[in-house]
Amino acid sequence: MKSGWAVAVLLAGPRNAPKLVRCQTLLLSDPEIPQSKQPYHAVLGLPEKERKSLLRKLRKVVADALKKSLHELQRQATADGYRVAGAGLVVGSLVDPATLHNEHIRAHALEGQLFRTVLEEALGERGISAKVFLEKGAYLAASEVLGKSAAAAKRWIRGLGDFQEGSWRAEEKLAALAAWVALCREK
Repeated sequence: MKSGWAVAVLLAGPRNAPKLVRCQTLLLSDPEIPQSKQPYHAVLGLPEKERKSLLRKLRKVVADALKKSLHELQRQATADGYRVAGAGLVVGSLVDPATLHNEHIRAHALEGQLFRTVLEEALGERGISAKVFLEKGAYLAASEVLGKSAAAAKRWIRGLGDFQEGSWRAEEKLAALAAWVALCREK
């Protein structure tokens, strides 16, 4: 998950050798409303009443954009003959924003928290369970569920990129790792 977007990877097949079905971007913001990409940054320095009003609107934009994007992903998966059974969310941090004293850093933390919780809620509304992973240490955390070492999991994930048209950067690899864990947890 990043500011205003996330990578979604769908995997299917046996847990020891899943195949890549789909890799795409989920919008967590509305491109027509640029402030929705970083809503807490957009309100920095505004008077309290104005800040609260704009944040309420931007949170709704985020939730609506995500629900639309998630609905489309699920529709495509169903059309391809698949059922989304579980999800893994990879996040940069789980720090409590209230503990951060720097206003700008706190805005980043609040945005991360917002995108994560809105996605968790949207998945929950669809009956899809989700597990959250920290980006740092994700391979190690996943290794127990996968029954593979972190290094072996990393090699397997890197190989999935051979079947992907387009980029296979760290974001796609981590999303694939989270999808693999979700697949293993559902079986």
